[in-house]
Amino acid sequence: MANSRSVAEELAQRVAGLDMRGLPQEVRDTCERLLIDVIGLCVAARGTDYVTAARDGWPDAGPATVIGQPGPRSAAAAAFINGTAAHGEDFDDTFEGGPVHAGAVVVPAVLAAAEQDHLHGSDALRGMAVGAEIICRLSLVVPKAVHKAGFHPTAVFGAIGAAAGVGTALRLDPRQLVDAIGIAGSMASGIIEYLAEGSWTKRMHPGWAAQSGLRAAMLARAGFNGPRTVLEGVHGLFHGFAHTREGNYGALLDGFGERWLMQTLAFKPYPCGTMIHPFVDCARRLHARGIDAADVVEVVCEVGEGTVHRLWEPLAQKQRPPNGYAAKFSTPYGIAVGLIKGDLGLDAFADAAVGDAAVRAAAAKVRYEIDPANPYPNEYTGHIRARLRDGRVVEERQPHLRGGAREPLSRAELEAKAAANLRSGGWPEERVEPTLALGRGLWDGPVDLALLRM
Repeated sequence: MANSRSVAEELAQRVAGLDMRGLPQEVRDTCERLLIDVIGLCVAARGTDYVTAARDGWPDAGPATVIGQPGPRSAAAAAFINGTAAHGEDFDDTFEGGPVHAGAVVVPAVLAAAEQDHLHGSDALRGMAVGAEIICRLSLVVPKAVHKAGFHPTAVFGAIGAAAGVGTALRLDPRQLVDAIGIAGSMASGIIEYLAEGSWTKRMHPGWAAQSGLRAAMLARAGFNGPRTVLEGVHGLFHGFAHTREGNYGALLDGFGERWLMQTLAFKPYPCGTMIHPFVDCARRLHARGIDAADVVEVVCEVGEGTVHRLWEPLAQKQRPPNGYAAKFSTPYGIAVGLIKGDLGLDAFADAAVGDAAVRAAAAKVRYEIDPANPYPNEYTGHIRARLRDGRVVEERQPHLRGGAREPLSRAELEAKAAANLRSGGWPEERVEPTLALGRGLWDGPVDLALLRM
């Protein structure tokens, strides 16, 4: 930095200088979308085995709501369980430039803080906006490096974003906010070894980040301090998780509060890894054209190099995922289901579904070629070239992520998704519309989430 301020200090000054009364309507709308989406996702997952384990593993009582569950829990427990539920089906929002998931971290953290401290909805709005923005911007400092180093960017940057979001909601002063960010740096974590066998740890990453950020902000408010150079320091966050201190810190700081990147968050139409979505769109179009998977000899996809280690390799394992959760990070599986079924819903990721003989046969025909010109991570694209038994070659391309900045889901589509998730989770029909209305109006009074408890 040209002056003596650290990156965290510069960031805290920018947060302190925001005119929250002039928060753009688009930012408010995105926060409402995040809130509504997260509520629906938490209800959809509330009866799953992993949410049950998360709930039973963190039983301490308190003032905060675990969405779709009976009885309040401590703020940290609610942040953890709700974050885990919101991300558990991999159906939550994504920032395309990262990629990172903002809502599943920031919404549970800020809601828990709001209930614990009896905050007004306007404070929750500020916290969600700032927290989501910081997660998105952190992911651009050294793009792709955190994933390549073997860590989950949502987990790593989520702890920082949650600390800043909760700190903003609690109205910490700049010094306290720096401390919160500094403390959260020692709580950040999240390896991606879940890819080896489809284990559950990725599901808990946003929840862990949410409760970490909450605790960091509370510690900072109480006077505990953290390193000012937590981000760029010799032993800082980027050194530890990206294996470099050299990054574009301007991506974090420049235009903060003037250009809101979180407005471009993508909301998912399919419950699987985001970069798989454009390939599913291509497969569904082939299905609509009447292409029978049994007539396909081979499928070749042009892909971005940065997606291979998570979504394509080891190829033999991706063609035969061992369980439903592993299938969420298998492009061959997503393509096969889209081609055969013409859609890709939550039911496709049941453990029993991944053993379907026709789907496995189709997935075994899918392979990839690295396209050096692929724009990932700036754009998520899809491509399928299928060779048929009769010698024909059919091809489809998807130039961008549907649900993202180029082709966003409408508000009606987003609310329809949330309503479907509520019903999928067994939410009483008479509570569906009031639940959506709560998401639309949370900012206008004291935060009251009683409706979301069972």
